[in-house]
Amino acid sequence: MGALRTPREKWIEEGLRALASGGPEAVRVETLAKALGVTKGGFYGYFADRNALLEEMLDTWERESVDDVLARVEQVGGDPRERVRLAGQLTFSGDRMQVELAVRDWARRDAKVTERLRRVDNRRIQLAREMIGTFCDDPDEVEARSLLAFCLAIGHHFLAADHPGRTRLEARSLAGDFLLRDSPPRDPRQNPGPDREAAPGTDPRDSGPEKAPPAR
Repeated sequence: MGALRTPREKWIEEGLRALASGGPEAVRVETLAKALGVTKGGFYGYFADRNALLEEMLDTWERESVDDVLARVEQVGGDPRERVRLAGQLTFSGDRMQVELAVRDWARRDAKVTERLRRVDNRRIQLAREMIGTFCDDPDEVEARSLLAFCLAIGHHFLAADHPGRTRLEARSLAGDFLLRDSPPRDPRQNPGPDREAAPGTDPRDSGPEKAPPAR
């Protein structure tokens, strides 16, 4: 009876683990084979070369961090705020976060990875827009909240700041609650835009003191 062949997914999984710990340079066929306890001959039964493996690693990362997350969020349903939180938890936690950071660093040096990352991020932030838009009706505020929520989810991993009296997790939770709270009603008398009617008796172009009429 012949030896069992190492599944294709195991090579991809090990490749993502190597990427997370050492970047794309750490993804080497010999290294992966040693970690899996097999010879590298089996690798070429699945992949034409190392570049083919890297491409399938990115495919797996995109599917797990976007498609699978979106499917889970849609399945759960419920309150939009909780769905935004769930999407963040599923995307940026544990081992996934380490791969995420490695892909972002990789994208700084590889134009193809940059395009892949842009596509992934656009899909993610669109989900945030849709969810936040259910309880916030100002398009500018929806965009700002979506951007800040996304930056919070990723950026806090790079911060070394302390939060006196609070843990980092507590501080992040407070920031998330702030971004997902209800918007106060807009006062149409304040900062009327070009498409908004100014309050009666006011002229939005007149921001200074009343001017005396010209001398005759």
